[in-house]
Amino acid sequence: MRGQGKSPPRTTVCDMFWSWLGSFLGIAAVGFLNYSILADTDAIMIIGSFGASAVLIFGAVSGPLSQPRNLIGGHFISAMVGVTMLQMFSGTLWLAAALAVSVSIALMHLTRTLHPPGGATALIAVIGSSKIHALGYMYALVPVMAGAFVMLLVALLVNNIPEQRQYPKFWL
Repeated sequence: MRGQGKSPPRTTVCDMFWSWLGSFLGIAAVGFLNYSILADTDAIMIIGSFGASAVLIFGAVSGPLSQPRNLIGGHFISAMVGVTMLQMFSGTLWLAAALAVSVSIALMHLTRTLHPPGGATALIAVIGSSKIHALGYMYALVPVMAGAFVMLLVALLVNNIPEQRQYPKFWL
């Protein structure tokens, strides 16, 4: 519990700028779809776990948990697990919530798609609003997959503008 290492060095102002710009554009794109184009529908396009994904795919572009396989796979697996746990244990939400997160982690490990925001995606499927619950397994497609793909597209564009950033490091 003492810790053995040291904090990482500060990032550069250039990296901070690109992280800021990418996260702004990624969340803005998903938010615009949600609050403008889909405003008059029951569709949902933005969920809280996308904020954490933005930190990874724009702030830690080289990390293994930030790569497209992890972003897409982690969110999809977790959404499916979350909906399944809600359907199986809807009478005991504390159990559904705990199982949604823990089973998601296990399956992300098994499939090499570990993406920490996936845990939140699974949890949102259980503790989300009635609008989220009404989606059932469609939750895995819209908002989860659609939003993750929008953010991935922005990450591919923004993260490859400066020479010192390359995204992705791997696809599969």
